[in-house]
Amino acid sequence: MALLNTTQREYYEGSDYGNYQFTSLKDIINQFMVVYVGEGKAIQKATRLDVAFHAQRAMQELSFDTFKSVKSQEIELPPSLTMILPQDYVNYVKLTFSDSAGIEHILYPTSKTSNPFAILQEDDGTYDFTYKSSTLVKNSDYADASDISTGSTTSWRKNAPVGNDKIGIVSQQLEFEHNSNSPIQGTNTKTSRAYAVWQEVDVATVDFLDLSAKGISAASGTGKGVGTIRVGISTFGFPRYNPDITNPNKSDGRNNEDQIFDVFTEDGSRALLIFNDGLATQSTKEIINVDVRGLNTVFVLITSFIENFTNTSADPSKNKIDDVIISCDAISDKLQTEGDSNTWNNFKAHKPAENNINDYQDYENHIYWPNEGERYGLDPQHAQVNGSFYIDELKGLIHFSSSLAGKTIILKYISDGLGTEEEMKVHKFAEEAMYRSISYAIISASSYGQNLARRFKREKFAAVRQAKLRLSNIKLEEITQIFRGKSKQIKH
Repeated sequence: MALLNTTQREYYEGSDYGNYQFTSLKDIINQFMVVYVGEGKAIQKATRLDVAFHAQRAMQELSFDTFKSVKSQEIELPPSLTMILPQDYVNYVKLTFSDSAGIEHILYPTSKTSNPFAILQEDDGTYDFTYKSSTLVKNSDYADASDISTGSTTSWRKNAPVGNDKIGIVSQQLEFEHNSNSPIQGTNTKTSRAYAVWQEVDVATVDFLDLSAKGISAASGTGKGVGTIRVGISTFGFPRYNPDITNPNKSDGRNNEDQIFDVFTEDGSRALLIFNDGLATQSTKEIINVDVRGLNTVFVLITSFIENFTNTSADPSKNKIDDVIISCDAISDKLQTEGDSNTWNNFKAHKPAENNINDYQDYENHIYWPNEGERYGLDPQHAQVNGSFYIDELKGLIHFSSSLAGKTIILKYISDGLGTEEEMKVHKFAEEAMYRSISYAIISASSYGQNLARRFKREKFAAVRQAKLRLSNIKLEEITQIFRGKSKQIKH
């Protein structure tokens, strides 16, 4: 931030306060290229790409123990007793909880527990490699609006709509738009057509599956009834069944019948979900243990119809379906887990031992008495009542003891300074350390500068040491005030 480019009024009326103490990484690189690289200089040749790489590496290294790069986050600890590690987390400085007065109490790590990988096992103790798969149905959430057609090139196939009717994926939902255009045989009355959408599914390695879907049944109106949507499993083996016959009044028009869903659950129920409440609001339904043993392929079949749609001048009715999911047990080559380990579940359910080391003998006067004679040999790492935590690096979570549930947790951590554009700045006290670090890195990696490497290394360490001293921000008056405490007599 240059003073020449900003007036005092612009500065004080703006929001970018105190930025003059920093130099951007871009300026560091530009100035290094001008001053340190060129004919007759220590670094005769270096590309801007090389300088930028070493500048970012120097910034990372200096961020860990030289720069004031500590960041913080505060959360209300949820019932799960876990906190997600920040996106730019490298290491923690400390964790605390904040009390009602805003005072921070330090939390200490525990090394006596963890959340190990809990292997899924059979009842006899052998490892179970089965897992729940929900990938059998392609485009089950209808995120791809183009993945539906009347041909065989898409995952979902559909009938060719008649008249003003429409079948397609709208706003990530399968939508059937019906009008009254299907003649009832022997009369002048019309009703809606019964349409179908289907997808072939490979179940050769599956014995049982579960089916769930979300549906919206169209509301009734003058001259038209509610919408009916059927979602189920079919082999297309029902006698004379052809899903492309959409006139429900024809003798071979079957799209409005339950019988076309000719696969059953283990208890004999038809593998069929029906949405026909006419509330025009989304609901979820599920059917489990659909028996597909002995079958190689089945079809997820969806049919849509509007009951008694006789008013040809009425507005269209819309039935909608979303999240058609088949779940089944599949076999994996990798060990499976049921989730959190018993170790973690027991730890978070247990009242920590550090909560039991107080003895309040006088509740009325709130006088705290140590447990007399009970603290001999106490391990100092457990002699605290604030609570404990451990970090699961693999899952990226911090786990806390149960005594901290609902408390305000504060994490102070180190980043590498490369997270955002605003963070890629160098304090002016450490600017020389950046230049020396870049110089040494380039010289040590080059073939012509090996004789200079030792000198540049010494200069780098000296500059970094000086930057640490400057950034430590030690003030003589403040440290003198602290030393005055040495005159106090400490009683043992």
